[in-house]
Amino acid sequence: MNRINKCLFPVAGFGTRFLPVTKSTPKEMLPILTKPIIQYGVEEAMSAGLTNMAMVTNKYKQSIKKYFEPHAYIESSIKDTAIKSLLDEVNYISRRCDFTYIEQKERLGLGHAIYTAKPLIGNESFAVILPDDLCINNGNSVLAQMIELYNQHPDSCIVAIEEVPMSELHKYGVIDGELIENSIDTYRVNSMFEKLDPKDAPTNLAIIGRYILTPDIFNVLENTSPGKNGEIQITDALMILAKQGKVIAYKFQGTRYDCGSVKGVIEATSHLYSNS
Repeated sequence: MNRINKCLFPVAGFGTRFLPVTKSTPKEMLPILTKPIIQYGVEEAMSAGLTNMAMVTNKYKQSIKKYFEPHAYIESSIKDTAIKSLLDEVNYISRRCDFTYIEQKERLGLGHAIYTAKPLIGNESFAVILPDDLCINNGNSVLAQMIELYNQHPDSCIVAIEEVPMSELHKYGVIDGELIENSIDTYRVNSMFEKLDPKDAPTNLAIIGRYILTPDIFNVLENTSPGKNGEIQITDALMILAKQGKVIAYKFQGTRYDCGSVKGVIEATSHLYSNS
């Protein structure tokens, strides 16, 4: 079995929905309480046992890399003070994890971003976290749940799904499939569609920003033509593998906040503050 060792973070987007602040601050560095959005994603990957973090970035996002590196001046200035412990979590991440980076030269969609990461991933299965989707759980994290499922189906890609209102489906990829025998939350995918008009959608099962992908995906992406909006869509590539019976959709346990929107950031902040 191809064990999952790496987690990919496609973080090269410009975050235009958060302008003007994203002129200077990557949206992944916007805070939810006192931690940036990207840190929650890395912590989720760590909770699933992963310590190799691969980042697809652009040249304007050096602050992400700097954030996960030690900051000698700040650390020396707060040494022996009560606030020193505020850096413990990110310093723990820095010590435990290996970070690699590659630049996406053109913004040609999520599929292109994932293909760009091929030199960082190699010929192995890997996880993908889109940090815009902040997932909160009382038990195992979404990625930990998915890795457990992957261990049962090591030849399949896995996408996380949730039911969304029909009026929201135009924002998402949507799956159609059949429940796997003896399961109430796991589907063998027959079809996948990108950002459909709700009246054309076969289900309200929307794909969210958690994937486990087998190395087959790179060969498929290499030959995937641009789709919706002229971008290389990961759903189009996964559809090729779905036709071979190699894609599973998992209705995860937990709550997702769309932190790619101002509303989602406010909701996530409110929830975490109320439970802090």
